[in-house]
Amino acid sequence: MIIYEEVLKSFHKEKIKYVIVGGIAVNLLGSLRGTSDLDILVEMSDENLAKIVRILKRNGYRVKQPVDPMGIADKNIREDWIKNKHMKAFNFYKEEGLKEVDIIIDTPISYKDAQKTALRIKAGGIALPIISIENLIKMKRITSRTVDKLDIEELKKIKKLRKDK
Repeated sequence: MIIYEEVLKSFHKEKIKYVIVGGIAVNLLGSLRGTSDLDILVEMSDENLAKIVRILKRNGYRVKQPVDPMGIADKNIREDWIKNKHMKAFNFYKEEGLKEVDIIIDTPISYKDAQKTALRIKAGGIALPIISIENLIKMKRITSRTVDKLDIEELKKIKKLRKDK
């Protein structure tokens, strides 16, 4: 069993258009990094986002924000949140197991660009779409978090090791 297996299997079954980014992607690409949340970059169509919200709700996830989570599946509401609330990600959480899923909604790498070079890594019987090392580095460069700077250094080492093989 893998962490977030129930959600990832539902994503696969319902053909959700997503790519795993963030700390879990760093781990799946070959680093050992402590992380507990699932960060996903998704196709930003209302239909795709509505399916994601339904899957997360069905699996017991809720939002911390005092809003209807289906608002993310409405382009006008979503754009308002990005512009006026400076939202970068929309968070769902599940108290049982302390799980969190962040839907990245404002990023320098679009889903369309990320999926072109995404890797497929098999885990738990599912071929998981993982952002490429190059695109993950681009995403992490825009933050000023120490953990992202450390991730970039690790990702560069992994990239070099893969070239040396």
